[in-house]
Amino acid sequence: MKNDLSSKTILSVFDYIQRHGDKQSQGYFYQGITAFTDFDGYTLYLQGSGVLMRFGFHNTYHLDYQSEKNKSDFLAKVTSIHRLIGS
Repeated sequence: MKNDLSSKTILSVFDYIQRHGDKQSQGYFYQGITAFTDFDGYTLYLQGSGVLMRFGFHNTYHLDYQSEKNKSDFLAKVTSIHRLIGS
């Protein structure tokens, strides 16, 4: 899979959601994306629009999704949050 997002973008969006999102049982929720970690905090997860992103080892990520529409909706939300950070 071609990397559509840089590791810097993923980390900044994850951090933003953790700081500005609503605390929920699984993590923090902001604009349709939930951000959480595994038990030791080593692997980061972003979840929304039917997509689960795992980010961790060697700053790589993997997306699990059912359709290209799910993927494009998810990437649009992540990109939208990233734009908020820059403003």
